[in-house]
Amino acid sequence: MSEAMAPNVEGAVPSHLPVLPLKSTVVYPRIFIPLSVGRKKSLQLLEDLTGVERHIAVATQLDESAEDVGFKDIHHVGTMVRVQHLLKLPDGTVQLAVLGLRRIRLTEVQSDEPYLTCAVEMHPEFSEDILTIEREALMRRAITSFQQLVSLAPHLPAELAGAAGAIDDPLHLAYYIANHIRLTTEQRQEVLELDSAKAKLEKLLGHMAHELEVLELGRKIQSQAEEQMGKAQREYFLREQLKAIQRELGELDTEHAELSELRERIEKAGLPPEAKREADREISRLERIPSASPESSIIRTYLELIVSLPWSVSTGGEVDVKKARGILDADHYDLDKVKQRIVEHLAVRRLKQVRGSTDRGREPILCFVGPPGVGKTSLGQSIARAMDRKFARASLGGVHDEAEIRGHRRTYIGAMPGRILQAIRRAESNDPVFMLDEVDKIGADWRGDPSSALLEVLDPEQNKDFRDNYLDVPFDLSKVMFITTANSLETIPPALRDRMEVLHLSGYTEEEKVQIAERFLIPKQVLAHGLNPGEITIPEESVRLIVREYTREAGVRNLEREIASLIRRDVAEIASGKKLKQMDGAKKVRAALGKRRFFDDVAERIDRPGIATGLVWTPTGGEIIFVEATLTPGKGELKLTGQLGEVMKESASAALSYLKSRASDIGIDPTLFDKNDIHVHVPAGAQPKEGPSAGVTVLTAMASILTGRPVRDDVAMTGEITLRGRVLPIGGIKEKVLGAHRAGLRRVLIPLHNEADLDDIPADLRKQMQFVMLESIDQVLRAALVPRKAAALNGNGSRTTTVVARAAGSTRERPAPPSRRGAKGRRRPVA
Repeated sequence: MSEAMAPNVEGAVPSHLPVLPLKSTVVYPRIFIPLSVGRKKSLQLLEDLTGVERHIAVATQLDESAEDVGFKDIHHVGTMVRVQHLLKLPDGTVQLAVLGLRRIRLTEVQSDEPYLTCAVEMHPEFSEDILTIEREALMRRAITSFQQLVSLAPHLPAELAGAAGAIDDPLHLAYYIANHIRLTTEQRQEVLELDSAKAKLEKLLGHMAHELEVLELGRKIQSQAEEQMGKAQREYFLREQLKAIQRELGELDTEHAELSELRERIEKAGLPPEAKREADREISRLERIPSASPESSIIRTYLELIVSLPWSVSTGGEVDVKKARGILDADHYDLDKVKQRIVEHLAVRRLKQVRGSTDRGREPILCFVGPPGVGKTSLGQSIARAMDRKFARASLGGVHDEAEIRGHRRTYIGAMPGRILQAIRRAESNDPVFMLDEVDKIGADWRGDPSSALLEVLDPEQNKDFRDNYLDVPFDLSKVMFITTANSLETIPPALRDRMEVLHLSGYTEEEKVQIAERFLIPKQVLAHGLNPGEITIPEESVRLIVREYTREAGVRNLEREIASLIRRDVAEIASGKKLKQMDGAKKVRAALGKRRFFDDVAERIDRPGIATGLVWTPTGGEIIFVEATLTPGKGELKLTGQLGEVMKESASAALSYLKSRASDIGIDPTLFDKNDIHVHVPAGAQPKEGPSAGVTVLTAMASILTGRPVRDDVAMTGEITLRGRVLPIGGIKEKVLGAHRAGLRRVLIPLHNEADLDDIPADLRKQMQFVMLESIDQVLRAALVPRKAAALNGNGSRTTTVVARAAGSTRERPAPPSRRGAKGRRRPVA
């Protein structure tokens, strides 16, 4: 220890020195740096220092977190330093200041206790390998970069730039710069271990260039942020100055006036308690938020919605039942069931008003189901007029997002209330007649199921507290009379269908279409084309011709289009100054509408055995279909085409099984089944077909081809069959009969148990039609197939007689009941 502590001769390095390990610090020669010592071994090292010149070696640890450090845990290139000052602190640590003297290398360990002592040797550095001009350029470039760094870095004092400029030794300059710029411990050690002053300066120039780039980018970002903040502050001060000027001039404070007006509207809106609390809370927030804030416009929009909703505004007054019935009759022809239902509802309300009952009851949820063009939507408008209420409408066709019904939450950008509240706000009444059109066409996929949101809207027990996601306070919908429309009930979810009272609107007969055209369509189109009432007349025979030969639909939309085409032809003549030509009604129709489009071609299509005419029901009304059957060589298999559904295929299989079991009784050669396949086809193969009601038609077509007896060309049929040979009831009788009538057929075969459904058919149509009531398949074949020359007995021993009943002008053929009918009078469920 005495040799290590001996005074140092200038330029000489002792043979061994105590080593002070450093954490995250590198000491360079000619650099004065403070250190903090707190480890036990390091404190012992400082206690043992004696003499005036206290020299020790310092080296950086490889692992900064290590506490017990040995020779292998430190860098072997370090610095010999002189301890200039030493100060013991009350917490036991020591603060010392050291001055770097020489770069040294630690060669081997002398001792580990009580602290690390190592043999050292001088590790020389070179600065004479730089040419004079190159040395000057390199130092000048290093000083310039360092000065730029000092000017940009907030943690570097400005006086460092001047001190760097006074250094004339490249090695000293390199250590000075490395000590002050931002470097990692590894990078500082790398600079210490480089032997050449030139290499040290070049390495530092690279580090300084990177640091300058980072600082420049940071300054640019800071400048942009300060510029934006400065602009916002300037706008704020200018607005405050503008407000002060307006107050001095006595002008009204616009923003204050708007808030006062909004508060006044909230007080007058008649809000329920919860909505009132929410409105007061939001307007208090609005008063505290600057008008330039984006939140301000969101709150204003929300408050505008609250005060514009008709919380306590009702339009339904005294109910006049007689007047309401007159309005319904004036606006719509027929539809007696629907009109009667509305009149009953109004009568109940009228009775409660007269007797002073406070219980208003729940408004009904009506669902109008029928083909397009029968007046479902316009009927809702007439109901609103009859009840003296506002009318609101929302079309739900294609809606796939639940938010369309319940609204978006206000946290979303562009949020808005749902269609229900928007329509009620436009109606400006809390008890309008609200029509939800096309409820059967709501979309349901991964984006949502709006029909589930309608469950609350259309439930009288729940909609008194309907919460829109945007409004987020309950709104009473129990006073609203909801009416929905649909073309088909099948696509409406059962839970939603259960909440509604279904009223079926069937298609119109020819006579009804003629009356609707004369009373409504023609006057409407005359006015729509700029004509005076009575200026153009269309005779009844022309309307009938259009109905029969140019339109074949359940509703009257196409009829109205053809009438418009007929009127436009006359309008063109009037507009050109010509005199209207007096023409025969049929000629005028054909001249305006062209050649005939529909023909009663059933007789032409039933021209051979194996073809039968059936009746089907579709969302667009009743229609006829042709079922074709043919025999092909084979092994008795059944082939079905025409895109038939599973139920229809099962009906065809049942029909074939029945014919095989009764072949001899029906007059079919049993060998035909062994040598031939039966192919059943239903034309219009691109359209799916499903349902059990085609069973009678399929069986008749098969029996026709197997017996060689054609089907009567004036007959249409419908009904479900069983393997017992019974004919079961089906649904949609009125629509199917109307479809047969439109096709020119006047004889219809229907199940006996559907006889009660004939009362729904208009009396004038019943006079034109002949209904054959069926209970067994044998009766079907006798009524549908062209008779043989010699009549055969019924296979099951029952006899069939024709009973002609003339009730209300109708002609019906009824089979005599079999001798063993079973449970007489029992009704079967309608398929």
